[in-house]
Amino acid sequence: MEYTNLGRTGLSVSRLCLGTMNFGPQTSEPDSFAIMDRALEHGINFFDTANVYGWKVGEGVTEQIIGRWFAQGGGRRDKVVLATKVYGKMGDWPNEQGLSARHIIRACEASLRRLQTDTIDLYQMHHISRATPWEEIWQAMETLVAQGKVLYVGSSNFAGWHISVAQEAAARRNFLGLVSEQCIYNLMTRHVELEVVPAAQHHGLGIIPWSPLHGGLLAGLLRKMAEGQAARGTSGRSADALAEHRPTIEAYEKLCADLGHDPADVALGWLLSRPGVTAPIIGPRTVEQLDRSLGALDVRLDEATLARLDELFPPVGNGGPGPEAWAW
Repeated sequence: MEYTNLGRTGLSVSRLCLGTMNFGPQTSEPDSFAIMDRALEHGINFFDTANVYGWKVGEGVTEQIIGRWFAQGGGRRDKVVLATKVYGKMGDWPNEQGLSARHIIRACEASLRRLQTDTIDLYQMHHISRATPWEEIWQAMETLVAQGKVLYVGSSNFAGWHISVAQEAAARRNFLGLVSEQCIYNLMTRHVELEVVPAAQHHGLGIIPWSPLHGGLLAGLLRKMAEGQAARGTSGRSADALAEHRPTIEAYEKLCADLGHDPADVALGWLLSRPGVTAPIIGPRTVEQLDRSLGALDVRLDEATLARLDELFPPVGNGGPGPEAWAW
């Protein structure tokens, strides 16, 4: 396994992050335990979850599964850099969601109970809250850090200017502020290259891409469909995207075959080569899927291949950051 620092911090994390959103709804608890054990065997030490995962309001199903896995002992908790999130609806009353100081503190304490741990290594704001001033947000986060309940703070789904405003507010308080941004980023979704990635790099945040395979569309979907093995991508967002981009996906899968790599490995390998990216989030439903994900670490894409990928999946505008991407 390869490791890198999370943004400008001294914290070492694996170049692949284990996403746990499937734990509960798609993957049984025993299978979830097996995936997490195998992740540690592979040296993956970075686990990402959220208090809303499990999709039963207020229950934190996925966090509970992870907590019971930690409770087995064997050094599991000590080996894991644990990331979870706050913002989503955790009850029917008005203050049981968002980023008020009240909700941040209470949500953190509830996550700690479910996760059966004393500390959250990376506490991420799942979305921006336009109704809450940064002074209030940072005061709550400072309290949690001072109490040892949170070590680092991250963002998710922020715009570039949100990152800058947050960091300026933190700097006024002599607080570390954000250390990471978790955003949708893949070959087919590259708008974060305009402002989010440049802002993250400027302020020293590590980029943690979610949906690196675009819902399975970049994981060899056409080949799997032909073989009768496609479990995802045949309905919903991926199906719509496939209908629109089928020739591109066909060309992409041919390119990957010529390279001798699995399409999922190429998609992950491309992200690993992007500036500012710390660790793409992989969300395996089985141990076998987790094992296959490790192949991405062996992918090295030359300039000709990168150029071909840009042809198939053009960046926004002229490419790169704004304003050059859209202006002279």
